[in-house]
Amino acid sequence: MEGQSTDLGPIDIAVIGYPPDAPMTGEAMPLLLDLVDRGIIRVLDVLFVTKEPDGSFAGFEARDLDERNVGDLAIFEGASSGLLGEDDAASAAEAIEPGTAAVLIVYENRWAAPFIAAVRRNGGFPIAFERIPAQDVIDALDAAESSAA
Repeated sequence: MEGQSTDLGPIDIAVIGYPPDAPMTGEAMPLLLDLVDRGIIRVLDVLFVTKEPDGSFAGFEARDLDERNVGDLAIFEGASSGLLGEDDAASAAEAIEPGTAAVLIVYENRWAAPFIAAVRRNGGFPIAFERIPAQDVIDALDAAESSAA
């Protein structure tokens, strides 16, 4: 994998919780798969977490998946880069209510890889990639709109 470090885009993790009564319509999967198919993202790791009513939890990698248990996420069978582990499962379990499940998806933002490679070729180097929560952006735009009015 020579040269891979300069060809990687920023890596993100999405943690998505599913309460026991979630309808699980499958509406989100085609949207995620479209991003993969178009090369915008690359899924590197998938980890499932379940939290029992007594508060105990279990995390399991995307291996030997049963569509009845994980639905359309079964398509990520084998997606395990080693980036996620027991600590991540514990963190996700802390964030969800008993009786709830979660899926952690680590993905590369492939759209940014050519830009980062060009920056490196021109002597620059990425320092950090950070996320601004969507609600913070909405609040800032609302405040700016109120100030302008």
